[in-house]
Amino acid sequence: MDKQILQVRPDYKKIYEDLINTKYPHKMEDCRKLLDREELSVLNILTLNKIIFKSENEFSEKFNQKFRSYTKMDVLDILKYQKENELNNTQLARHFKLSRNTVAKWKKLGFIDNVKFTEK
Repeated sequence: MDKQILQVRPDYKKIYEDLINTKYPHKMEDCRKLLDREELSVLNILTLNKIIFKSENEFSEKFNQKFRSYTKMDVLDILKYQKENELNNTQLARHFKLSRNTVAKWKKLGFIDNVKFTEK
């Protein structure tokens, strides 16, 4: 029996639009550029979180980091950012609040071979 595994992602765009409209209407203009996109990546979601919830303490930020997951496209976007900005693994990990080992693992798994970027 063949089973198809469907990967269902929450509709983050709808979630954030509702959240902003109900609780933070004054932040709608700051978030409009990101919310106008057809689909939100993990990087877009993290940016929205920073805009909406600026006053997070260190404990909650570390706690939330444990539950982040990245799709292949998200990993490729992060590694593309590294190449375009000429960052080493430590700098990239610090910027995205990742482990250096995570970045190294992504490269070891061959994600870096799939990264295409434009020259400056």
